Amino acid sequence: MWRLAQRQDISALQKFLYCHIQSSMFPLGNLQDYGLNGPHPRSMNFWLLGDTPRGTFGITNEGMILPQCPDLSDVEIAAALDLIHGRKVIGVVGETAQVRQIIHNAGWQGRPTILNRDEPAFALDLSAFALPEIPGVKLASLGEVDRDLVTGWRRAYHVECLGTDPTQAATQAEQDIDRYLERDSHRVLLHNGQPVAMTGFNAALPDVVQIGGVYTPPDLRRRGYARTVLALHLSEAHAAGVSRAVLFAASNAAARAYIAIGFAPAGTFSLVLFNE
Repeated sequence: MWRLAQRQDISALQKFLYCHIQSSMFPLGNLQDYGLNGPHPRSMNFWLLGDTPRGTFGITNEGMILPQCPDLSDVEIAAALDLIHGRKVIGVVGETAQVRQIIHNAGWQGRPTILNRDEPAFALDLSAFALPEIPGVKLASLGEVDRDLVTGWRRAYHVECLGTDPTQAATQAEQDIDRYLERDSHRVLLHNGQPVAMTGFNAALPDVVQIGGVYTPPDLRRRGYARTVLALHLSEAHAAGVSRAVLFAASNAAARAYIAIGFAPAGTFSLVLFNE
């Protein structure tokens, strides 16, 4: 039977999620940053299946479902969905088979979406990866570059990669940059002093990071900037004690950039965001 996780369950919950780290960075990051059953929009309720447990079902206060339910039956998934009956659901994000099973069992196949994508996932051991060599490049924090520039890049990323409405994307980009500055989670690549690409970690634990939001303006693409900014940021993280990086690729071009610095395929990740 599913049961709502309490404070005394946090250790077992984290241990289980770590066993499936490739597709658990979002729930682990939210648990670390916003706590369990807290008031923040990204704080989560988690339900556990079994004492060990053998499955977790999480939903943020704002309505994002973040499952880690490998090999569970349709009956068990249906029971989990009953737990959130009547709650607002804005999307489902996680390992592809689980996401598709949840959407099928909930009857959400025909629900309008702004994003509905299965993406190849990748992983990298940071003890050995390739650093591209481009003369004249330097890594900078977001605070060292023009805010309007990186906010514009983030707005463009929302529209191009996430299908966000342009008006909403402008507001979301401002909020994103505020959060990135607060957390010091993102970096910009400078080439001969000029900003050319951006990358960041959308979830970060002491030993594992998840890359997200890699962006190069269209007129600067196919020059190796994306792989370079990512590699330099990972090198910085490795020096601070991070041993592993995970990500999912939004395009074939992005996948090629990740493979070029040593990332290896590691399953499939799905992002489904409903159109509210």
